Amino acid sequence: MKCRLFRIPVLIISLFSCRQQDTGWQVSRGNAESNCYSPLDQININNVRDLKVAWTYNTGDTGAAIQCNPIIVDGIMYVTSPALKVIALEASNGKMLWQFDPFKEGHAYDVNRGVTYWQHGKDKRILFTAGHNLYALNAQTGQLIPTFGKEGTVDLREGLDCDPGELFVTVTSPGIIFNDLLILGSRTTEAEGAAPGHVRAFNVLTGKEAWVFHTIPQPGEFGYDTWEKDAWKNVGGANTWSGLSLDEKRGMVFFGTGSCAPDFFGGGRKGQNLFANSVIALKAASGERVWHYQVVHHDLLDYDLPAPPVLVAVSHGGKKIDAVAQITKTGNVFVFDRDTGKPLFDVEERKVPVSDIEGEESWPTQPFPLKPAPFVRQKYTEDDIPDMSAEARAYVIERLKHIRNEGIFTPSSEQGSLVFPGFRGGAEWNGGSFDPQTGILYVNANEIPNITALKKVEADQGNKLGVSLYQLNCATCHGFDRKGQDPFPSLLYIGKKMTASDVLDRIKNGKGQMPAFPNLSKEQTDAIVGYLFQEQNGKIIAAEGKQPGNPGKTFRYAHSGHGQFLDREGYPAVKPPWGTLSAINLNLGEISWQIPLGEYEELTKRGIPPTGTQNFGGTIVTAGGVIFVGATKDEKFRAIDKHTGNILWETKLPAGGYATPSTYEVNGKQYVVIAAGGGGKNDTKKGDSYVAFALPD
Repeated sequence: MKCRLFRIPVLIISLFSCRQQDTGWQVSRGNAESNCYSPLDQININNVRDLKVAWTYNTGDTGAAIQCNPIIVDGIMYVTSPALKVIALEASNGKMLWQFDPFKEGHAYDVNRGVTYWQHGKDKRILFTAGHNLYALNAQTGQLIPTFGKEGTVDLREGLDCDPGELFVTVTSPGIIFNDLLILGSRTTEAEGAAPGHVRAFNVLTGKEAWVFHTIPQPGEFGYDTWEKDAWKNVGGANTWSGLSLDEKRGMVFFGTGSCAPDFFGGGRKGQNLFANSVIALKAASGERVWHYQVVHHDLLDYDLPAPPVLVAVSHGGKKIDAVAQITKTGNVFVFDRDTGKPLFDVEERKVPVSDIEGEESWPTQPFPLKPAPFVRQKYTEDDIPDMSAEARAYVIERLKHIRNEGIFTPSSEQGSLVFPGFRGGAEWNGGSFDPQTGILYVNANEIPNITALKKVEADQGNKLGVSLYQLNCATCHGFDRKGQDPFPSLLYIGKKMTASDVLDRIKNGKGQMPAFPNLSKEQTDAIVGYLFQEQNGKIIAAEGKQPGNPGKTFRYAHSGHGQFLDREGYPAVKPPWGTLSAINLNLGEISWQIPLGEYEELTKRGIPPTGTQNFGGTIVTAGGVIFVGATKDEKFRAIDKHTGNILWETKLPAGGYATPSTYEVNGKQYVVIAAGGGGKNDTKKGDSYVAFALPD
């Protein structure tokens, strides 16, 4: 019997049983399996059109975009603000109960996708990260727990085999709980000097490190021979920034890793590069490796695994199999046996284009699953040239004549290369949602190409230090010409906006989306600032200096940035769709349906069907037959029929909903909540609110 308020007189025991099964959203992404599924069905395909705003909470701060997936435990909602405050709200009305500010005397930087809840008896804790610190709070009061770490705080830079003062380490996605352990990944920089991407477990009670898994193997560890000797001493990254999943019964934790640093030139990290770009299963109690599968060898295109693996059960070969589904920026879905890591659908190694960059040894093949089919295009052909106008088409055709375009995995080059799928996917950090009733995985994705290039930077003592350091550390975001690229600002005439001391502080401490660069010496940061501020009549006078480090190495390669390939009107230079939502049947390995996700109203008015937009933020799916998703540049929140892809309901949010929503029940009433933070990489107005919807009483 389903749980409904009007059935209370019929069977009170049934109501109690249903409420015990699911009254909240206690783990980020819904549960430890990371499947973003809810068994609640009070809101369903028949009544979702009646949804109204139940409450709105404004945090009152500014800072990074809100990407938080709220968790709800015993009627209390825990969220983060743009300034990375942790806030507890009454889930039924949005009333604030408490808040904790980790940056009373420091900088708020980077995004946060949520917090982690742990409970043993009356001891209830919120574990969360901000900057390079891990905090433990009393879930009832918001106060630091003094017996955890040092007065409630653990410095995540410690224990990484490097000088903590020279590392940038933070965490964007919440960890996952196994017994009394918090298992945690990290975000590092993507340039030379990046911190190692170790995955670690911390004791929830004391904050002490319980185990560590080296994603860049050290001597004697499996995978060490896939690198040059002692690479672990110099290479960073290969980090788990997107989150983790847990099979509590098996005692196994699963995660995907990103590329190793630097992202786009691998001359200093030759080899296959395990365990970068890999799906990894560990014993959750000890960190011992159970299995792994590398989905990109020697990555040169920042094809991180962007989302945690989803734990699923599928019908395959006539039997039910517990499996792991991993979506990728390249638009593939890899499905593995949960115990062994063996792919359930065949995977073949295919030859891919070879790099022509001096000193680079690109990997000759990459793995491609034969099923399911890719959920985005993987090759830019003549049929993909946009035709919204003759001018747009002519511009794109001319641009394509001068760059490499050899299909997926075309490596960066000095003349420029087309990257499609682009750096933002395919899939991104939003991940997928899985319906255990049907075996269908729902994935929203992007189909926007990039053009990328590498530039040789002389690194010997005779080079101009400020110029070379800027190109190696800053140009990826701000461009070789310092003109910036969405969403990164121009640095031309920076002296009109900031003082030199402000820029030095920003380099050392980071802010917003910009990471800190504590690995740079005072001589190096002074040289960069000298380069940025020495302008006369629009011409640069570069600071001279001595290039430290890398003795005997006379050059490196800097990356031109993540600039999208756009037409003259500023739209993606490829035929739509530019953003999609796909339903993928994991039992059969087939795409059931796909729709454009999002629209540009000005194009719709011109008679162009909805194109989809770049989207960030994920889907959830419910037993009521509804998919909920924000994510799109048009700032709309939508309810979609999970069986057909038809839009059942949509509403305009106060700002873009670039986060994954949550659904929960309080006092017999189901709510759906989403962060409306806007800003970020979708270049829309910023917001600071959480908006909850429910059916009228």
